[in-house]
Formats: sequence, C-alpha cells, structure tokens
Amino acid sequence: MRKATQSITLENADLLDIRSGRYAGLTNIYIDQGIIREVSANAVTRGDRVLDLKGLTVMPGLCDAHVHVVAATASFPELERWSPTYVSARAGQILSGMLSRGFTTVRDCGGADFGITKAINEGYLIGPRVLFCGHAISQTGGHGDMRDAGENWESCTCCAGLGKVVDGVPEVRKACRDELRKGAHFIKVMASGGVSSPTDRIGNTQFSLDELTAAVEEAKAAQTYVAAHVYTAEAANRALQCGIRSLEHGNLIDDSTIDLMLERDAFLVPTMSTHEVLKTEGRAGGLTEAMHEKVHEVVEAGYRTHAHAHSRGVKMVFGTDLLGPMHRHQLLEFEIRSRFQTPLEILRSATITAAELFQMEGEVGEIIPGARADILALGGDPLMDIGVMQDPDRYLRLVMKDGQVFKNTI
Repeated sequence: MRKATQSITLENADLLDIRSGRYAGLTNIYIDQGIIREVSANAVTRGDRVLDLKGLTVMPGLCDAHVHVVAATASFPELERWSPTYVSARAGQILSGMLSRGFTTVRDCGGADFGITKAINEGYLIGPRVLFCGHAISQTGGHGDMRDAGENWESCTCCAGLGKVVDGVPEVRKACRDELRKGAHFIKVMASGGVSSPTDRIGNTQFSLDELTAAVEEAKAAQTYVAAHVYTAEAANRALQCGIRSLEHGNLIDDSTIDLMLERDAFLVPTMSTHEVLKTEGRAGGLTEAMHEKVHEVVEAGYRTHAHAHSRGVKMVFGTDLLGPMHRHQLLEFEIRSRFQTPLEILRSATITAAELFQMEGEVGEIIPGARADILALGGDPLMDIGVMQDPDRYLRLVMKDGQVFKNTI
C-alpha cells in the first residue's frame, strides 16, 4: 500500500474530540508513515514538515457507509452494458469528488472490487479508502437482478454490474465465498425489493431464511459480517433473526425491528439523501417511470421511521447511496439528518460509529495515537453550525488521508 513516507507535524490545531463532544484546545499532532504517533497540547516530535493550522477546527476524516463508486448512472441495466474500463474511468471522478468533500473512508455496497482499492492504494486513482463487498448477492427477480420481465439472458459477473444472482443455499455459499476470495471486506445481500430493480416491489421479502443464514455463516467464518438491503419491517426482522449486522435503508421498519436491533446490537444505515434526490433527479439520472414511482413509497416514511429509531437509541451510521450525477449531493445527508440529530450526533455517525460498524475502531474515525492519519481542518465550528460540513469550498481547508495531504488552502 502506498503510504506517506514523510513525517509531518500539525501545530496549533483546535482539536474536536468526537467522543466527548468537546474541543481539546490547541493541540499538536505528530504523524509518521501515515499513522498518528503523538497528540498533545505540549510540544511533540517535529517531523520533516511542519504545518501551522492557525487554530482551525480539526476533526477525523469522514466515513460514508453506503456508496456505489462505480454507479456513474442510476440505470443499472445500462451500467451492465458499459465497458468495465469505462466504468473504472468514471469511478475515478466519483472517488476524487468524495475525497474533496472530506470523506476518507467509504463502504461500497455493490460494484467496487479489488482493482479499485488496489489502484487507490497505489496512487493510480485519487479517492477515499474503499471497503467493498464486491457483487451484492441477489435472488432471481431480486433487487440485484436487472433483467426486465421480457428478458431471459443469464446475468454474469464479468460485466460492470452491482449484483450477482444466485438461488438456493449452495449457490449462496459459493457466491459469498467467491466474493470473500476476491478480497471483499463484508458480504451484502438483497433481502427485500428496491427502487432501482425492474421486477420486484418494495414490500417483497427476498431469500429464504436458510439462504440468509448461509450468508451469515460464510461471513462469520471469514471473520466479517453481512449487510442487508431492506425496506420493510418484515424483511428487516427476517434479516436480523438470521444474524445480519447492518441494515441498509430501513425506511419502513417499526418498533419490532428496533427491538431486535437493540437486542442484537445491530446498525442502521439510513440513506435519506438518495431518496430525497431521486424524487427530483431520478428520471434524468436513468430511472424508469416504474422505478421512479417506487421512490415515493419510502421517502416520507423514512423521515418518521429514522427519527423514531434514533430516539430509541439505535446505532445509526452515515450513508448516502447516491447514483450517477446525484453523487454531488453527498453532503445533503448532514442537512437531512439535522432534522432529528444534533450536529455532534451526525458527526459521530460519520466517524466513530461508522468505525465500529466497519470493525476499524481505533484505526479510523478518531484522532488518537495509532490511528490512520485521516484528518480534516475546517474554518468554522460544525458543532454550532452543521452547515460548515456542507460547504467544503468555503470551509474545508485541509484534507489528509494516511498522512498524505490532498487539499491544503491554509
């Protein structure tokens, strides 16, 4: 992995302690080999380079727990017809945009692969660290099956697509094992209907309990976990009962789901920005009329559901799920979440809570010794005004990932 070889000291940083929710005062941070080595109000080891932050607010790099970095279009059937090399080129633009907004770690929930992460790690693509599931696992006619009702071609995984279609426990096991073989950081299953799939309904449940359990068993054997695309309480409860750890979307869950989430210490990744934007830009981005109509089923319900889940103490992680030209709205999630979360709660969802979900506690999401040097410097106070996070051109002065400076306007 390509890492910073030059040591660097950041001086006079007004450090925001994400856990305590308080500013630590002017702090000095010493970084070597891409790792934070010292954090102190006193003098620290001076590196090969010293950067005076002049009292700017400093916080950890952001995490987005639900992205699709290869989805340069909202039309997945169209994406599957694109050349993989063209998709990779378009992904490069999406990735660099994410980093420029302050996202230093993202979790790709379908489409990205080992090649994308290798290119980023070696410096051939500029972007955040990508944790990927490879292809999301779908049943025939499920949310990952992009064939229209009149089409009978066999879906394959050599094309540029987000899903892999399998049926039955043996095929589920083989698909999960294959994605893990190819370096997947976690497994993603489609456990309910969705907006962008042509032949299912939002209220569908997908996969049998045995199939879902098989995916969980394979992930557990590989020391990782399963995330599930779900909308309804019925689909979410089935997933949780089978041991799935991360629920994506969840706009139509209820208290029975929330009870299970709290009991099983599961995570919820609402993706409120994508549903909001799909209402106005989905058709232009590639959705069919039938797909666009499904958006309205989940938008308003999501505002009520997610506010209630938060009030009951569900672990909520920042995620966006944007597609095509809509990626530019990634920071809208801060504004939407502010309707029911405080600025600190939103920032925690994009840092330490995300790190817990990713199984990377102490490695990302905090500015502490031993963590990766993913650091942002802001010319404003996000605890007083979450809008500071939504205007990077004005407020985001420094972006550092693994000790490498990717933006510096100080």
